[in-house]
Parts: sequence; C-alpha cells; structure tokens
Amino acid sequence: MIKNSIVGFPRIGQQRELKFALEAFWSKKISAEELQKQAKELRLKNLEFQEEAGIDLISSNDFSFYDGMLDTIVLLGAIPKRFSDISDELELYFTMARGDEKRVAMEMTKWFNTNYHYIVPELSKSTRFTLNANKIIKEFQEAKEFGVNPKINLIGPITFLSLSKSVDGSDVYEHFDAVLRVYEQLLEQIAAMQIFVQFDEPIIVTDLNNEQKNYLLKAYEKLSQVSPNLNLIVSSYFDYVDKDVVEALASTKIWGIGLDFIYGKENLDNIQNIKDKYLIAGVVDGRNIWKNDMNSTLKLLDKISSTVQKERIVISTSCSLLHVPYSLKYEDKLDSEVKNWLSFAFEKLDEVSLISKLFHNDVLLEKDNIAFETNTKANALRKNSSKIHNEALQERLKSFTDAKRSMPFEERIKTQKEILKYPSLATTTIGSFPQTDELRNLRSSFKKNKISQEEYENGIKKYIDECVKIQEEIGLDILVHGEPERNDMVEYFGEQLNGYAFTQNGWVQSYGSRCVKPPLLFGDITRIKPMSVKWITYAQSLTSKIVKGMLTGPVTILNWSFVRNDLAKKDVAKQLALALNDEITDLQNADIKIIQVDEAAFKEGYPLRKSKKDEYEKWALEAFKLSVSSANAKTQIHTHMCYSNFNDIIKTIEAMDADVISIETARAGNKILKIFKEVGYKQEIGPGIYDIHSPRIPSTEEMTSQINALLEIFPKEKLWINPDCGLKTRKWNEVVPALKNLVKAVKIVRGD
Repeated sequence: MIKNSIVGFPRIGQQRELKFALEAFWSKKISAEELQKQAKELRLKNLEFQEEAGIDLISSNDFSFYDGMLDTIVLLGAIPKRFSDISDELELYFTMARGDEKRVAMEMTKWFNTNYHYIVPELSKSTRFTLNANKIIKEFQEAKEFGVNPKINLIGPITFLSLSKSVDGSDVYEHFDAVLRVYEQLLEQIAAMQIFVQFDEPIIVTDLNNEQKNYLLKAYEKLSQVSPNLNLIVSSYFDYVDKDVVEALASTKIWGIGLDFIYGKENLDNIQNIKDKYLIAGVVDGRNIWKNDMNSTLKLLDKISSTVQKERIVISTSCSLLHVPYSLKYEDKLDSEVKNWLSFAFEKLDEVSLISKLFHNDVLLEKDNIAFETNTKANALRKNSSKIHNEALQERLKSFTDAKRSMPFEERIKTQKEILKYPSLATTTIGSFPQTDELRNLRSSFKKNKISQEEYENGIKKYIDECVKIQEEIGLDILVHGEPERNDMVEYFGEQLNGYAFTQNGWVQSYGSRCVKPPLLFGDITRIKPMSVKWITYAQSLTSKIVKGMLTGPVTILNWSFVRNDLAKKDVAKQLALALNDEITDLQNADIKIIQVDEAAFKEGYPLRKSKKDEYEKWALEAFKLSVSSANAKTQIHTHMCYSNFNDIIKTIEAMDADVISIETARAGNKILKIFKEVGYKQEIGPGIYDIHSPRIPSTEEMTSQINALLEIFPKEKLWINPDCGLKTRKWNEVVPALKNLVKAVKIVRGD
C-alpha cells in the first residue's frame, strides 16, 4: 500500500556539487564523462536519502542539468531550427539554454509564482515532434539498479503546451495531437516496467479556459488507457484546482490526483467526487522552510478523510522540494531558537514519513513518539517567542495610511530633467557588476574574521574605484557603484534588518548553475542603521557623473525571502516598506539624486488565480509607494522588473508612479513592450537591449538595430538604454566589450 510520496527532490547537491560541476564543465576544466559521473552520484544520494526516510513513492527524472522544461523539449524533440545543426546532445542542450556566438539562447521566465526559472519552448507550424526517451530510461534503470522502484516524473502535455510560445503566431494547441502521440509512445515504451508515472500539471491551478479543460480530459483519457501496467498520477501544486477539473480527471483511468492543501486550501471543497482515485495530499509545505505543525496537519487530514477514503490518501509535499534548501545539517551558526522552527528538504522527508505513520495508524517507534513531541513543543515555542514581535513598530505603522509622492509625475520629471541634465537615450546599467572570486574571497575572509574591517573596506573601495573608472571610460551617462559589498540583493539588506536570520548553506536553485540563498524572515522588521548610504556616497565622491543609489524593493525582498507564515504578507510588506522609506530619506539627505528601488520579483508574486489578484496588487502597490514616498520631487526614482508579461499588470505598473522603469525583455523580443505604447504609458522606460544571462557579446550593429526597433515604440526622450538585468553573474571580459558596444550603438543612433 502506497501511503506517502514526494512530488520531487532538489538536485543541486548538499554543497552545490551540481553547480560547481556545471561551471567546471562549461569552462572546460572537466570532461562530459566527469560531469555525468558527478551527476549520477548526486542522483543516487537523493534516492538513498528518500529511501532511508521511509518514502514509498520516490521520483526518478526529477534531476536536470539545467531545467525540467528544457528536458521535456529534448524528450519531445521540439528543437528550434537555429540549434538543429548541433549533433552532440550535451552541447545542443546547453546551447539552447545559454546560447553561443552564433545563436541566441531560448527565452527563460519564472515557473509560475516561484523564483525558479524555466526555458520556454518555441513552437511553430513547422515544429515536428519525435521521442527521445534516453534520459528517462537511463535514470529509471539507474534507480532500479540501486534497489528503488521509482515513479517517473514528467511535465504533462497541457502544462508544456500552455507554457510554450508560438514564434509564428500559430496556436500552440495545433500541436496537441502530435505532442500527445509522443507521450503515448513514451508510455508504450516503458509500459513493461510496471511503474508509477507522475505527470506534473501545475497549469491546472490557473484559470483554465474551456478549450484547455477539454484538452486536459482528452489527454488523460488517452494516456490512462495506454497500459494497465502503468499507474498515472496527475500532480498539481501552488494553488487549487477547480471542482469540475478534479471531476474530469477522476472520470479517467488515472491512478491518482495530487492536490496542494497548503496554497490551495480551496481544494478541501473540490474533492467530493474524486471517486475511486488516490488523493496525493500535499500537506507538507514544499515552498517554505517552517517546521510542519503536525497537530494542525492531522486535523486537516481528518477533514480530507471525511470526503475521501482514508486508505486512498497518500501523504505528500505540496510541491517539489526543489524550492527549499537541502538540509539543516550544516547550519551550526543559526540562532538555536530560530533553527528549532525550521525544516528543509531532508527534514521534510521525515515529516512526510511521520505524518503518514500517524495518520494511517502505523506502529510508532520510540523515535517517532519523540519526534512528534518535539514537533509539538517547537511550534508552541515559536508562537510565543519574544524574538518575533515589536510593539513600537506596530505603533509606528499605524501612522502610515496613504503614502504617495508629493508631486505628480509630469511636474516631477520636468524638475528632474532640469537638475539631472541627462540626454535622450541615456545609458546606464541595472546595478550590479561582476562578482569576482577576489571579491567573494574578500567578503568571506571578513565574515570569518581573517581580515580586519579596514582591510575589508579598502578592498571594497578598490573595487568601486575600478568600477567607476571603467564606466567613465566606456562613456555611460548614469553610473552605479557595482554592489561589491552585496552577496545577494535581498540577503544584503536582510542582514541589516531586525527580524531576519541567515543560513550558511541554504541554497536553492534558480536556474542552471545559478543558486540563491534566501534569508529567513521570521519576525517584525526594523532597520538598525543606514544600509547603503556609505558605499553609494563613496562612489559618488569619485565622479562628477550621477551615481544611482541601489535598493531592493519591499515586494522583491518579501518574494525572495522565506517569509514567516504567522502574519499576512501584506503586513510584512508594510514593515519592509517602512525600513526602505527611512533609507531613501538618508540617501536623499546625502545628495544622491537618483535612487533605484528594484522590484524584480513584483510580477512573480502575483497569485495564479484572477480572483486573488486584486488583493495582491493592492498591498504590493501600497508597499512600493510607501517605500518611495519620502523621495522629494527632485529625486528621481527608478525601478526594475524581471521576466514579465506586462499586459495584465500595466495599470499597476503605472500606479507605482516610479519616474523610470527598466525591464528585462531581451529574450522575449519587443512584442511585450507594445502594451506600454497602447496604454499611453507616460513614465520613462529602459527596456533591456541585450541578454545578460548568456555569455555572448552582442555586436554594435545588433544593438543599434535593437535601439531603432525600440524607437518605433517609444520616443527618444522617454527611452533609456541598458542591459536587461544586473551584471553580477557575468565576467569582466564579457561585460566591458558588451557595454562598449552599447554606448557605440547609442552614439550611432543619436548621431553623436
């Protein structure tokens, strides 16, 4: 009897082994064979961890060298034409993800409302699909040889098609029959294995139209009849699934349906007609790091079992554990009280296992009883901890009700242009410059007390000196200080705020080899002292050109942190906004004339359901406006947004009332910008003209062409020219020539 399962497991390794292996391979320090060897070791370790924890349904094919959607593109043979001349499979795979000198990488965007990125499939009328099951078969056999009978994880056909983009204007669902046939061929090929197959269909937690619902039903009616040897699971996560969709799936011959009861509480009302299917109940939070409250979870399961037969309920995580760090094992510097509230991927395996035993009335060992008692005690202590609540902050927040700028944009911008005197097509960057090994070692040595404060600060100043000098030599109009003091755009600020804690090894994959270490926002937020003024003013002292102040916005800090689950997000965002409001006051008083408040994650925080959108927009907008409300009319406020389709939020962007917005659009093309023209967007804008996620260096001619294309959408007086995101992940030998080409292109267009 299957009693528990895991949607998926992290793949980067306990010490980011995959990251370092990938980067060594890309820099030709290790061979493809060595990369494959290290990857296999990671996969087998993951199987071992899950087996030892007592997980019944362990996944294979949840490992990826870069991204699961990219793996699915390869599985289906949906390779864009520009890559078709690459014969080596690994070279093809990484070139699609990263591009090369001749080919632009495939577009990358956020996976639903998470900070994980996926590669966007490109489809056209000419796309042909052919099965390539090599990876799936290899990893399944690998698991069998290890001694595990795993389920195979796949991204489902409806999610694949819904998240694909058409490159020729055709309907991506024209490919439904062809795509479904490849999935059928795959199931036919593995049918002899007599296994479980998990189809991840997170798209079904969004507002599906009738066409999508019909395709969903047709897909699983067909797939569930391929072979009686296969037990198919359709897994959803991140929100709730409509009642009629659950019923449609229940009418097919699939084995089980996975529902998220953490972020989709409405699922409780939608499971009445689940019939004879197994319910994979997502009751352990796969997206956050707080210890499960097992007493509350067992009460929730009792409610579920009043509708679904108890023996048909499989205890699971709410989503893949890809979204949380590996283990608390290496966290020996965390405050012991805070650490006692936490649960990472390894610990969640034990939670799933123990909840399964408790719910299904299995025999408990002494260690199980101790673990349950420890869990109960930890949750009680957290609720009453003095570390969490700040009464003085609560009183101060009451006085901030309707914060906004003191002057309308049209009047502000006139004042700013007179004072700042920047040209049309002003050139700048988004903020960060390359994070070199020397810089990382400097910060690490300082944290470990291997060097003095003076040595550390001298090292930071040296970097800023060089950074300003390079920008001046390149000829950029508006400069940045390069952010050498910042390990991460959220963690840096969190380190200077009360209410935050930090891990040593709490890494989470963002994309490919890129990992982030989200801080832990556990209590009320207050600013200890000015956070950025020292280094911004130092950089400004080096040049007569304007240096931007660089802050991370409240919504992005929130969305890129692991956030406390005992307070509404809108209230946490307001606390963060108040701290940033104080910081802007200090920067302004230090004569910093342009301040960028990055809201890179503003869009990704949107709920997946339209019914929840208005509430999010209201508090997110209020938080940003509160942050910048201390800026006077002469101070120009910039913001930056990543990976966004702006059509549905353009009015909200306008309402943010920033003076300039820069946006990440290089991989997506200019089509998404036309909405700004259609609505008569009045603020100034800096669409990224080249992709910083690829090592390729665009030519002056390419950038000139891109600027001219932008001028067909925006007047030159409103247009800023910049890369599409920060440059911290690139190397100097990529950054300098790219920016030189950017400035040359602007001069050509200006006629300088």
